[in-house]
Amino acid sequence: MTFANGGDNIGVYVPVFATVSDGGMSVYVVVFLILAAVWCFAGRIFATRAVVAKALSRWGHILLPLVLIAIGLLILIEGGVFRL
Repeated sequence: MTFANGGDNIGVYVPVFATVSDGGMSVYVVVFLILAAVWCFAGRIFATRAVVAKALSRWGHILLPLVLIAIGLLILIEGGVFRL
């Protein structure tokens, strides 16, 4: 599963990283680190709220697959996969 999931990332990011300059790579790294920190901070904020933590512990195993399926369908629809 890990190999199948990461194949598209390799196909997209290797050419990008191979052609970007050192300055561009620095920008990518800084933006990645900042946004990773934002996600971690937002996750901590949400997880430490009693109401959210209780809801996630009760419904998270149902909500996560539904959200991921919805995102996948949105990507497929927006990409025009279902148009003939």
